[in-house]
Amino acid sequence: MTIKRVGILTGGGDCSGLNAVIRAVTRAAAIQYGAQVIGIEGGFEGLISGQTQELTVKSTKDILTLGGTILGTTNKGNPFQYRERMEDGTIKTTDYSGKAVETFKNLNLDCLFVVGGEGTLEIGYQFFKKGVPVIGIPKTIDNDLERTDYTFGFQTAVQVACDALDRLQTTGRSHDRVMILEVMGRNAGWIALEAGIAGGAHIILIPEIEYDIQNVIRKIMLRKKGGSPFSIIMIAEGAREKGGATVKAEEAQGRLQGVEKLGGVGFHLAKQIEKQIDLEVRTTVLGHIQRGGSPNSFDRVLGTRLGSFAVDAAAQGKFGTMAALKTPDIVLVDLKDLAGRVRTISLDSQLIRCAESIGINLGREAM
Repeated sequence: MTIKRVGILTGGGDCSGLNAVIRAVTRAAAIQYGAQVIGIEGGFEGLISGQTQELTVKSTKDILTLGGTILGTTNKGNPFQYRERMEDGTIKTTDYSGKAVETFKNLNLDCLFVVGGEGTLEIGYQFFKKGVPVIGIPKTIDNDLERTDYTFGFQTAVQVACDALDRLQTTGRSHDRVMILEVMGRNAGWIALEAGIAGGAHIILIPEIEYDIQNVIRKIMLRKKGGSPFSIIMIAEGAREKGGATVKAEEAQGRLQGVEKLGGVGFHLAKQIEKQIDLEVRTTVLGHIQRGGSPNSFDRVLGTRLGSFAVDAAAQGKFGTMAALKTPDIVLVDLKDLAGRVRTISLDSQLIRCAESIGINLGREAM
């Protein structure tokens, strides 16, 4: 088929590399197929409201190195279950998917590129089932999408977290302190585990393994007795103590849309440690620093490859799919096989075995 006019939106949390994808889609569509590219602003909310901008080779020429997304994004506002607070305080849920489909048709688009993580791609797949020609492009700093080796944004986030650990190593050693770095990772601990290994963390706590606080204490005491009174702990926001629950941010209660906000597990862990060890404990929450800033070279190249490949797939009419990295190639996978699914770290993965083999404590007895 011939593509004459395509749309692209970015949904979910922002990450480094989104603009590289937008640029690649725009350039590939315009240069290879002479197609117009319409950017949908604000994620799926823009598809409801019809807020758009035309993207051209000229308008996207300087965005490769920029963090964030020039189209804007949101992790709220599912068109199929859009929640609104009424004047009387009640919550009304409305299905605006029909309006979004109407907007797509009115824009006269041949394809909609949906750039996002598992939640965004799940919505994209629902639109595909309603007849919208959708192609997904995998984005998330958490690297927790099925059927792709890596998502763009992940490697940059790992590097940011690793840089933070490098700095915490020196200040922790100087003051003989326990230094805790809390990073993102609601259900999957890929950032914590990879950055923790790269940054020389002594303890890494991830959502996949409930930690035993006494095991953590023993590791710290073992280091202290061995002449190293400082310890570096990397913890993912979704990590939880054995038999306990995830720690939620204070403002998590009553969120109108989106998932509950996590945060604060690093401070929780610090209090647990301070009750049992006479060492100073300091906590750093990396937060959205992991999402912002210029993408590293890996994510620039991956984002560009995914965007270009997705345009070729659209020209071939291969909708209901996602462009994915199957090293060393970019391939197409079916959205139905991955949308809404989270890839966690297998407990017998080589990464976990590697960490424990070099003495990193994962909050449990080494297997």
